[in-house]
Amino acid sequence: MQKAYELLQGKIVESTSEDAPVLVFINPDDNEKKFIRSQFNVDEHTLNSALDPKETPRLEFEPDHAAIIMNRPKSYSSEDQFEFKVASTGVFLFSNRVIVVLDEDVPIFRGGKKFARVNSLAGILLYVLNLSTVHFMNHLECINSISDDLEGKINTSLENKYLLYLFRLEKSLVYLVNAIHSNERLIEKLRHNAAKLGLTTEEQELLEDIQIENNEYSKQAEIYSSIIAGLMDARVSIVSNNLNQLMKKLNMIMIAVMWPALVSSFFAMNVALPVPQHGTLIPFYICLTLAFGPLVAGIIYLRLKRNNIME
Repeated sequence: MQKAYELLQGKIVESTSEDAPVLVFINPDDNEKKFIRSQFNVDEHTLNSALDPKETPRLEFEPDHAAIIMNRPKSYSSEDQFEFKVASTGVFLFSNRVIVVLDEDVPIFRGGKKFARVNSLAGILLYVLNLSTVHFMNHLECINSISDDLEGKINTSLENKYLLYLFRLEKSLVYLVNAIHSNERLIEKLRHNAAKLGLTTEEQELLEDIQIENNEYSKQAEIYSSIIAGLMDARVSIVSNNLNQLMKKLNMIMIAVMWPALVSSFFAMNVALPVPQHGTLIPFYICLTLAFGPLVAGIIYLRLKRNNIME
């Protein structure tokens, strides 16, 4: 799918013109890829790299354009089951045109205070790069919120699914940390080649701001990754402890159920039954006391012990 945009009074607006300076290709098919290669002389390998989530971010200069491959978070869906993925974005900067290639339809021109005005095609490159950086931050906040929620459920649950969800978050953070670090190296290359890319002084300052934010998100992602990795062992121990407590309670219940039957089996054949023809009922009450007395005493003891612990 192809979309066209143009710059109008510092704003990026949709356009119907065939000569629109900004073209966005969303998951292009074979015909659209062929059009990009033939019409704009874009290298086939570089074009495919823009759609490959495993591709390393980089900056390449061709005779008539600059090719920038960057990482960005892939849009999350419920089917991902708490696994946050990384995708690639390709930006091809010409002297009179910008081509953006994505593998999914995402709102890449939704701006923010930092990009209230875009006055050049090079500024669109920074626009897309900034959006990817902010998107990483949103994913990190979402992962942190989910991990807090899972932490409470793991403390009281014996199921493995919450641990598996936490493991997926840990795995996602590893990929996000690597992607943010890769973008960090890309931003450094962009700064070194600012003049060659045609960035103005103001745009270079914006690029520096993006680099600072990216570095902050990188440290934040590393902290979250370390916390979740460190808590995984603790969570496993908690689940094991919960299971041990459950087994302890089940054993106590089994003993409580077996004790009256055990006492009854000892006296059933040798003690007079509580019926008139067998005389006194004292033996029956003795059996009853031996069977249920320890059980009642044990329950009282456990309740007193629990109350003492709570106090």
